[in-house]
Amino acid sequence: MTPEQRFARWIRVAAVGFALLFAYFVVADLMIPLTPQARAMREITQVAPELGGRVVEVTVENHSQVKKGDLLFRLDPEPYRIAVEKAQLALEQVQRDNARLDASLAAARAELRAAGADARELARERERLQALIAGHTVSQQLLDQTVADYETATAKVEAARASVDELRVQRGETGPDNLQLRRARNNLADAELDLARTEVRAGRDAVVSNLQLEAGDYAAAGGPVLVLVGNELDITADFREKSLRDLQPGDLALVSFDASPGRIFAARATGIDAGVRDGQLPADGQLVDIPTSSRWVRDAQRLRLHLALETTPLRMPASGARATVQLIPSDHPIAAFFARLQIQLISLLHYVY
Repeated sequence: MTPEQRFARWIRVAAVGFALLFAYFVVADLMIPLTPQARAMREITQVAPELGGRVVEVTVENHSQVKKGDLLFRLDPEPYRIAVEKAQLALEQVQRDNARLDASLAAARAELRAAGADARELARERERLQALIAGHTVSQQLLDQTVADYETATAKVEAARASVDELRVQRGETGPDNLQLRRARNNLADAELDLARTEVRAGRDAVVSNLQLEAGDYAAAGGPVLVLVGNELDITADFREKSLRDLQPGDLALVSFDASPGRIFAARATGIDAGVRDGQLPADGQLVDIPTSSRWVRDAQRLRLHLALETTPLRMPASGARATVQLIPSDHPIAAFFARLQIQLISLLHYVY
């Protein structure tokens, strides 16, 4: 065989190999889709104090594991303890004021009863004098004086009744529904809540990260000072739209992490995001901006798939760790075989890059 014939044969072999590889990639992309655009995501919680204060104690260290409810750091409680004492004193003062108003109200009601009794007595006296004056038994002057005294007594009754009404309004409801008592108790509850907030605790089982706090620092209210990285994994994988056309929640997938070359983890699809940013049109008062493109074949849109591992790795991947996800067809054993072979090859290649 001449060199020209050997070269022509290699050209034919390369062309056939290229055609076979091209056909394989086309079929594999449809039946056993794989994407390297995947990440291991963990719940991230920024921890910030709900009120400002000087830090007196930090009880955790960077990268330490904490349980839900564990103390992370403590602010100086003294200003807030003083606020609680002030609220307690204010509540006690309200209780005393209400007791004083109760006593004043009882006295005003007694004055009202006394004034009413005087007015009724003078009313009867006036009626007797009016009956006697026709027979000239009593003088007109005595009758006029009695009428004047009756009118004065009536005015005193009205004044006493107004005083009772005023004190009743000041006193308000009796018992726990009293407005002043409720306000004072709310102020006390706010002060006690602020005092409790001087101790910042973990909201979940997590790992402490990016701790930027030391005793003596001033922590501003709402200013993040550390991050809690949760212990639950959510694998996110970005696939082309056509690759997810037949996917159902619960379908099997295989995951390979770049940080764990050679290891394959089984996972189940949990759901697909309902949209991407390109599908959101902000109502900004402007006309729609349509991007122009001269490309005949446009870039495929990717959708985000969420997966849950069936078994948690002994070494938890960092949040944001890169991964490769391979979908496994459940109704085609030959395609499933090639899918497992494909992800195994990718996992082994992670030893190199």
